[in-house]
Amino acid sequence: MTAMAHEPLTQEEVLLEGFLALDTPEGFRAELIEGEIVVTPPPDGDHEKYISRIVRQVIKRSKTDMDFSGNKGLRLKSGEAYPTDYVIPDVTFAPVEVDLFGGAESWMPCDGVVMVLEVTSTKPQADREAKRRCHARGGIPLYLLADRDASQVTLFSDPEKGDYREHCTRPFGKPIALPEPFAFELDTAEFL
Repeated sequence: MTAMAHEPLTQEEVLLEGFLALDTPEGFRAELIEGEIVVTPPPDGDHEKYISRIVRQVIKRSKTDMDFSGNKGLRLKSGEAYPTDYVIPDVTFAPVEVDLFGGAESWMPCDGVVMVLEVTSTKPQADREAKRRCHARGGIPLYLLADRDASQVTLFSDPEKGDYREHCTRPFGKPIALPEPFAFELDTAEFL
């Protein structure tokens, strides 16, 4: 009997294997974003306050009954340069009727996700650029970014060709309109 030769792993396969084998300390999260492993520490209290204020409004005011998950791992098929991104948005929203989160694996596909929320923290540039592109490549319809450093909120929409074609930015204190299936104006006065 002759042993079968194994084909060598590609650089992407080695990176993915290493990423999936990571054992991050409690509270930290690891993501694979555009071919780079990014590890972030636990968020501060203000970061969580912004999330809480936004989620509360989405649940109370959305036209459609919304379900949400904090820190849900999304596996986003992306393209040739980065075959798969593994991102963990601060919050992932889906209509309750879709029942997206029940029985989902640790890393789930993004089919059915209608919006993701990110609040800037220790790596704000990743939230502004790389993660925005990841969500767009994954086809997630809406990306809401609360940028604490810039004191503004931006809603990105209409994903196509690796980015969002539309965006609306409002300074903290001014409302920003969330389209269907949310259909309400998000109040950002509490962010001041």
